[in-house]
Amino acid sequence: MLVRTDDEVYRVDAVWLGPPRATFPWRARYVSYGLGLLVMIAVMFVQRRIGIGLDFFSVAWALIITVLITRFLGHRIDYERPLGQVVALFRKEITGPRRRTAGTGGPVRTAHVRKGPAVRPRTTRRAAVHTAQAPVRAGHNRPANTGRRAAGRPGRQGHGQG
Repeated sequence: MLVRTDDEVYRVDAVWLGPPRATFPWRARYVSYGLGLLVMIAVMFVQRRIGIGLDFFSVAWALIITVLITRFLGHRIDYERPLGQVVALFRKEITGPRRRTAGTGGPVRTAHVRKGPAVRPRTTRRAAVHTAQAPVRAGHNRPANTGRRAAGRPGRQGHGQG
């Protein structure tokens, strides 16, 4: 059994083709005419703000830009996503919360920056490690056991000597 949906009803566009027997050579929905008017006003406003005068070529370019923007937006507007929803989505995307990527802080100080070479030479580092070790027991090559293990066992200092 084939179930028919009502999608065909919603796919019918509210299109004005022009007066009878003198139709336009293009198909445009009613919302496209209103959107085109708003886009044309915005494009002309931007042209005046950047200093482009009002002459034939500026109006022609404004009309071309208007048609391109209106067609671009018209492809995204349909019965499932009306113009109001697209505008609301755009507004939410622009004003939505964003993760802070810029650091917040005060003035930059250089007190924590090391002065001198970035890495000490190996000989200096090795010498510093050997001088900072525990004292060596008499007669042994290893230092005395002075760590936590030895501290936790009374009577045992080192290996078998007590």
